Amino acid sequence: MKTITPFIIGVSAAFAGLADAAPTPSADAFNGLGVRPELYRGGVEVIPSDNGEVTREFAEGRVFEDRNRNGKLDRGERGLPRVRVSNGYDVALTDHRGYYKLPAKSRGLNAFTLFVTKPAGFELPVNEDNVPQFSYHHIPNGSPELRFGGLPASGPQPKAVNFPMVRGPYKKHFKIAVSGDTQPYSNNEVGYVRDSLAAELAAREDLELVMIEGDIIGDDLGLYPRLKKTMSVAGVPVYLTPGNHDIDNDATSDKHSLDTFKREWGPAYYSFEVGDVHFVVLDNVRYPCTPESDNTDGKHNYCDNPATAPTYNGVIDEAQVEWLANDIAATSEHKLIVLNMHIPLVSFSDMGSTKHQTDNVAWLYELLQGRPALALAGHTHNLENIVAGEFYQGWDDAVGAGPTPIPHIITGATAGSWWSGDFDDNNLPMSIQRMGAPRGYMLFEFKGSQFTSTFKAAGKGPQEQMSVDFLSPTFMNWYQSLKEWALTPEGSRSPTPPLNLNDLPDTSILTDADFTGGVSAIINVWNGSKDTQVWTQIDDRSPVEAVRTQSGTGEGKSSSLDPFALKKQMYVYRYAAKSESGEERAQGFELFSGSRFGVADPQPSGASMWTESSNHIWALTIPSDLEQGAHILKVNVRDGYGQVFTSVKAFEVMNERPAPYFRKEVFE
Repeated sequence: MKTITPFIIGVSAAFAGLADAAPTPSADAFNGLGVRPELYRGGVEVIPSDNGEVTREFAEGRVFEDRNRNGKLDRGERGLPRVRVSNGYDVALTDHRGYYKLPAKSRGLNAFTLFVTKPAGFELPVNEDNVPQFSYHHIPNGSPELRFGGLPASGPQPKAVNFPMVRGPYKKHFKIAVSGDTQPYSNNEVGYVRDSLAAELAAREDLELVMIEGDIIGDDLGLYPRLKKTMSVAGVPVYLTPGNHDIDNDATSDKHSLDTFKREWGPAYYSFEVGDVHFVVLDNVRYPCTPESDNTDGKHNYCDNPATAPTYNGVIDEAQVEWLANDIAATSEHKLIVLNMHIPLVSFSDMGSTKHQTDNVAWLYELLQGRPALALAGHTHNLENIVAGEFYQGWDDAVGAGPTPIPHIITGATAGSWWSGDFDDNNLPMSIQRMGAPRGYMLFEFKGSQFTSTFKAAGKGPQEQMSVDFLSPTFMNWYQSLKEWALTPEGSRSPTPPLNLNDLPDTSILTDADFTGGVSAIINVWNGSKDTQVWTQIDDRSPVEAVRTQSGTGEGKSSSLDPFALKKQMYVYRYAAKSESGEERAQGFELFSGSRFGVADPQPSGASMWTESSNHIWALTIPSDLEQGAHILKVNVRDGYGQVFTSVKAFEVMNERPAPYFRKEVFE
C-alpha cells in the first residue's frame, strides 16, 4: 500500500497542476460550438373577462411591438398595423393601431382558436422549450374526457387577447431544418431522437427554425413534455405539424382529436413568414373519418365504422379550406408559399391510396395557380423529391390529381423505418427508410423566393448523398431465398432462415456467372429527383449516364431493388437479443406501440420495410468485357439545384469467386 499511495498522490498533483495552468474557458470561447444568443421569450397576453360571458359575438385585441420584451402591452408600446389575425376561418388585418376584431366563430362547441400570422421582419415569443407562442384556445368547459387530458377549461371569453412580437431583420437568405416523423413510441426512442436529430441540430449555427412534419410522437402523447425539452436544444424556434400519431385516439369526434396537441404545441393549422417565404401549416388528418364526410365516393370504405374501427383519412377540412383561401388571398404574390402537412398531397410510395394522400389536392392546386409554391410532408417514412410536372399511376383515380403543378417533397423520417434494424456505430437503430435512404432530415436554403433542398443523413457527412452497390445473380439468389422464407407463414417454415448474412458472398466481386445473368450498378441518390443527372465512369472509360428506374410520366412502380439497403433489411441480428436479466421486455426488441420481435434467430425485417421500389434509384449495366482484376466506379451526381456530389465504389472482376474464409488447409 505504501508504494501505491505516493503514485496516486503524484498523479492527482499532476492533474491539479494542469488545471491551474489552464484557466476555465469563458462562454465566449464556445462561440462556434452551437451556443446561440437568448431567444425572445414570453407568451400571449390574455386579458380576463370583465363580465363573465362564456362566449361573446366577437373576439378582439391588439398585435403590438413588445419593446421591453415582457409579453405585456405596456403604456407607450405601439400596435402593429396590417398584421393577420385569424379565428380559424376568417383572416383580419389589424388597423393602424394594431387592433383586430373577429367573429367568435366556433365549430358548434362555443370554442375557437385565435392565432396571429407572424410577418417577415418580426420574431414571435417562444416558451422555455422554444415553441413559438402565437395563439389562444377558447374552450370554456375544456375537452371531453381524454386519456391525455386535452385542453383545460378556458372559462369566460377574455376581454382581449394581445399578441406580442419584436422586430428583427428581414431575412432574404436563411436556412431551416425539416424532419418528418420523429415518432418515438417510448422513452427509449425519445433518447434516439435526442442522440440523432436533436444533437445534430444543436451543433448547427446556421438555422432560422426547425419544422417537424407530423407524427412528432408515436401515440403516447404523455411523451410530449420530454420530447419538447429534447428538441429545445436546437436553440431555434420549433414549429410543429400534426400527424395521425399525434391525435387523441380516444376522441370520438375530429373536433377534439388534436386537443392534446393544441395544449402542448399550439394551433393545428396556421401560417407565418420569414423573408420572402410564407409558411403554411395544415392539419390534413381527419380522425375519426366517417362515411358521411369521407366515403360518399365509395373509395374510403375504411371510414365506414368510426364507432368500432376508428381510423383517419387524408383531407383538408372545410374550416381550413375557408381559412387557407383567405390567408393566401392576403399573401403577396411574390412570396414563395411553403405548405407543410403530414399526409402528402400525392406520393410515389402510396400512389394508389386514398388514405395516404390528400383528397382535395385538386382544389389546393387550383387555389395556388400562378403562385410560386412548394409542398412538404412526412408520413411515408420515405424521401420523395417530386418535381413539377411529375405524375404516377393511381393519382387520378385515388385523389383526382394529374401531374403535380408544384414541387412536392416528402422529407423522410428521423425515425427512419420506425426505429427498426440493427444498431449503428452511434448505438442507434439503423432504421433504413423504405426506399433505401438512411435516417435523417432535410435542409432548405431560401434566397428570396427561390430554394434548394439537401438531405442530411443522420450521423453522416454532408457529402454522403447516395449508396452504390451491385445487383447480380449472386445477390438475387441470396435475397430470393430469404424473401421466400420471410413470406412463408410462421407455422409452415423452419424457425431458422435458410441463409444468413455470412452466406452472402462478396457482391463486389463480379464473376463470369454474374455477367452471364447480368450485373447492374444500383445508385440510390437519396434526395434524387426527375431533374437529377447521374453520370458514371469505370476506370478511364468514357462517362456513361445512368438511367432512373422511374420516369415519372404516369407509370406504376417498377422493381427497383437496392442491394445496399436490402443487405441490412433482410438480416437483422437484433431479433436474437437475449439476457438473463429477468426483464422480459429487454429480450428481442419492441417497435411501434409495444409490438414484440424475437427472441428468435436473426431474420428479415417486415416486408413493408424492404427497398423493392423507389423513385430515386438509377441503374447502370456493368459491361462484361472488363479485364480481370480491380476496378473503380466513379459516380457524379448533379441534382436539380445544381449541387454536385460524388462517390467512388471499388470492385473486382474474376472468373470464379475465391474461397471466402481462412485457408486452414494451407497450414495443415
